[in-house]
Formats: sequence, C-alpha cells, structure tokens
Amino acid sequence: MCVGLDVDPQKIPVHLSHEKEPMLAFNKTIVDATAPYCVAYKPNTAFYEAQGVKGWLVLEKTVDYIRAQYPDKFLIADAKRGDIGNTSKMYAETFFRHMDFDAVTLSPYMGYDTVAPFFEYPGKWAIVLGLTSNASAAEMQMQPTGNKRMYQHVLESVAAWGSKENTMFVIGATRAKELEEVRKIVPEHFLLVPGVGAQGGSLTDVANYGLTPQGGLLVNSSRGIIYASADEGFAEAAAMQARQVQQQMKNLLPVR
Repeated sequence: MCVGLDVDPQKIPVHLSHEKEPMLAFNKTIVDATAPYCVAYKPNTAFYEAQGVKGWLVLEKTVDYIRAQYPDKFLIADAKRGDIGNTSKMYAETFFRHMDFDAVTLSPYMGYDTVAPFFEYPGKWAIVLGLTSNASAAEMQMQPTGNKRMYQHVLESVAAWGSKENTMFVIGATRAKELEEVRKIVPEHFLLVPGVGAQGGSLTDVANYGLTPQGGLLVNSSRGIIYASADEGFAEAAAMQARQVQQQMKNLLPVR
C-alpha cells in the first residue's frame, strides 16, 4: 500500500492551526500513524506548490522526515511532469538529486525525451501515466490508433524505453477490467494504482486482474486515509483506515 499525502490546508484539523507549519505537523502525524501499514508515500506536489515557497519547504521537510524516521519507505513525487531537453533534465535533478525521491510520475505525451533523463539515475524509477482513473481519460487514452487503443500504444512504447527495474505505469483502479489487457502488454512491470477508496475503485477487482506472482501492484489511497477524521483523533482514524486497507490487500494476495 501507498499513502498519498495530498494535503489540502482547508482539511487539516483545526487544532493543528496553532502549529508553526500546520501542513508539516499534519504530515508527520499521518506518517507516524500509517507507517506500520504501508511501503510507500506519495505527496502530490500540486498541493505544496499551491502554497508557494512555504509549500515547497514543507514538501522538502516531509521528505527529510520520512527519510530520517522511516528510511525503508519508497517515496514518490506525484508531479506528472512532461517536458523535453534541459527542462526534463532539471525536473529529474530536482526530484532525484535535490529532494531525494525514489520515483516521479511522468506524462509521456512528448515522447522518449520526456522520460529519458529520469533513467540516468540508478535505482530511481519513472512512473508513466498509462490509463488513469478520471472519467474524461477516455477522451484521449481509449481512442483507437490503428488496431490499438492509445493507452496500449503508450504501454508498449514506454516499456521498450526502460525496463521492469526502472519503469512503472499508472493504471487507475476504476479501470480494473482493462488491467487484464494491461497485463498482456506489461506482464512483469509494477503498476501504481490510484483510485481505490474515495474514487470508487475496487481493490478486489484490481487484485483479480492485476496481481502477478511477485505482487506487481502498488495501490495508493489518499483521501480515504488521511482525511478519515477531522477531529483530534485524526491520526488514530487514519491508522485504522490504513490497517483495514492493508488487511484487505493481505487477504487478496493468495488470489494468484
């Protein structure tokens, strides 16, 4: 399981408002509460960028805190970057060298040049958008390109650029039925699967169609865990929700 740290300042419990950095205090508390039940954390950078310099500093401090307290956790910058040339190189340097993330989410729309700089960092991962969970994704990703859908072409192309050791794909939980087709194209790649919980994705369906003998799935839950409660017991509520999801995942592992 991956816990998404998509922190909306308007949803932070009121009692944290006295803190010097309420977002950071919230993140630290959520991480401490959920660390026993997850293997990864995924801050969505938009929630931090929206706060300007202060937000970027909170993001850096959050990464530093997790690295210091829970060094075994996998850290994903959910940035959805997608550019070419020196710009892409700078994005890779930002998230891999300066901020020490393990992975970055990327849009492949501009082609190989978008992803290539991220392959230059050994041990780091490119997580490329494949088939996303939003309703309007079908307007682009499901469009036919010859005898294939656009997302199928993307999976085939990007899989050839990298390898199963440095490339993952984002496949939304609300697209569980397409996971069977996804696995025909990328049978051994890890998949980052958002959309379980608040967005209505079924964990059982995701497991049925997407699990591999090695697991192969990194299932993300954000709002359903971090906003499980808005009162002073928010950490305990988050831990309880994380524990429930983790137990569901554990029970589904023998499916394959």
